[in-house]
Amino acid sequence: MAANNGSDHGSDENTRLYNPYQNFEVPIKSQYLYKLPTSPEFLFTEESLRQRRSWGENLTFYTGTAYLGGSVAGASVGLFTGFKSFESGDTTKLKINRILNSSGQTGRTWGNRIGIIGLIYAGIESGVVAVTDRDDVWTSVVAGLGTGAVFRAARGVRSAAVAGALGGLAAGAVVAGKQVVKRYVPI
Repeated sequence: MAANNGSDHGSDENTRLYNPYQNFEVPIKSQYLYKLPTSPEFLFTEESLRQRRSWGENLTFYTGTAYLGGSVAGASVGLFTGFKSFESGDTTKLKINRILNSSGQTGRTWGNRIGIIGLIYAGIESGVVAVTDRDDVWTSVVAGLGTGAVFRAARGVRSAAVAGALGGLAAGAVVAGKQVVKRYVPI
């Protein structure tokens, strides 16, 4: 970030000129401009070729998203369960208490279960990517198969096989849907 004179403005397309004092009224000449890159900088060229989150970011993203989605869905189900549990002599305070208790309990339960599914999926997907050094549709399908099988492994081999098949189908459908949205929906 060396200072330059203003003579070579626009000499490099990959940089932009930056004046740190442009919004301040200070008596410093504006000839000291810095050339800042317009794209991310990487230490190694291998890093720039890979357009993927790290395993830690992947783990945090999938677990957090799954927990949040599960909590919201569970709270919605709990809201309807709380409405159904009303009795004829309940006061307003008691009705609100039933709704909050039901929503909180169901939201926590669903959030934890689906968050664990996101955690297992992220771990398996990151492991498959580390072993095969590929990130494609089949990586997601294998991660879905493994996630379903691991999540239901305690209930027996048959349950694990069915859950694995459903997990693989779900992961494949999500990846295919993502590709369709990328192709046909202008964003």
